[in-house]
Amino acid sequence: MVSRDTSVYVHVRRNGQDVSSRPHVSLTERVKQFTRKASHTHRTSHHSRTTFNFSSLMLKIMELDIAKHFQQLLNGNENLKSTGQAAIETLMRCIEISKAKTVNELTDELRNAVVAMSTTDHSIPSIRSASELFLRFISLATPEENAQEFSILMRKYKERGNIFIERVELSKTLIACFAVPFIRNSMRILTHSYSKVVLEVLLHARRNGVNAHVFVTESCPDKSGNVMIKALKDAGIHCTLILDAGVGYIMETIDLVMVGAEGVMETGGIINKIGTHPLAVCAKAMHKPFFVMAESIKFVKEYPLNQNDIPIEFKYAASTLTKHKFDGDFSSEHPLVDYTPPQYINLLFTNLGILTPAAVGDELIKLYV
Repeated sequence: MVSRDTSVYVHVRRNGQDVSSRPHVSLTERVKQFTRKASHTHRTSHHSRTTFNFSSLMLKIMELDIAKHFQQLLNGNENLKSTGQAAIETLMRCIEISKAKTVNELTDELRNAVVAMSTTDHSIPSIRSASELFLRFISLATPEENAQEFSILMRKYKERGNIFIERVELSKTLIACFAVPFIRNSMRILTHSYSKVVLEVLLHARRNGVNAHVFVTESCPDKSGNVMIKALKDAGIHCTLILDAGVGYIMETIDLVMVGAEGVMETGGIINKIGTHPLAVCAKAMHKPFFVMAESIKFVKEYPLNQNDIPIEFKYAASTLTKHKFDGDFSSEHPLVDYTPPQYINLLFTNLGILTPAAVGDELIKLYV
């Protein structure tokens, strides 16, 4: 009988001595071994890619859920909740449902949540500043606290998060209390677009028996001034809607200008709805006081000196940025905000107190350092 084993024995000599004798693997067997190894490598590689793709898919789903929750907070409370406040409450929600086992995992989850909120067409400066200040506040801990178990740290994060939210909810009321003494009966006040903080100040003044006439710019392109007019009329406040181009005409009859802000910069200037800058320039030329109402969660670590220094993600909506992601050509788009330098601002009313533009930098350092 002829053996089917086609292998042959070879002698291996080392230092002149025969140390072993083993079968030589046939070419056919070598091909089979190579095929099995390649197949195993392919399956392992495919499994790694599948795991990676699954993780990416889950991350994408989480981001969509976060963005949806964030927008629901704003849509359900359009006239009550600010963008920054909604961002903070969304981050708090992420902490409550988090499955993280370490501080680094939790930090990654919260950073991804901020990115997810930034994909919506809401104010990026407000989202960024509020989120950074919130994360800083809850994560401040002594070395002894950091040495505790993660479950204990999570409880502390939740406690601090709730404290921060309570403070933010009081911000508009505090600002109104600081600002109302500057508003007198029969004053003619000019404001721009729709600001929840400015609205709260005017409502607070009305509740305190102050009767003022408020002029509101239409504020194109979204005509958000109409929202402000409706809210003022519902509160029984005498108000008039004016064209954006009518600011110069009406300014000489105005007693003071009052605007909100999407972001307060380190310079003491502000980023706000497009049209705020020319409004401030006109007020300065006619010697009218220009007041800004803004919560401290809108203090942003940016130092623009002119319009070109505004970060591009502040200028345009997320959908516009996505549209021009590859060509980078924004020449046909209109920016949503502009920068008003500090020299055009008289006072900033915040929940930290009444500040001059020069004092903003010091307060911002205290918040972030």
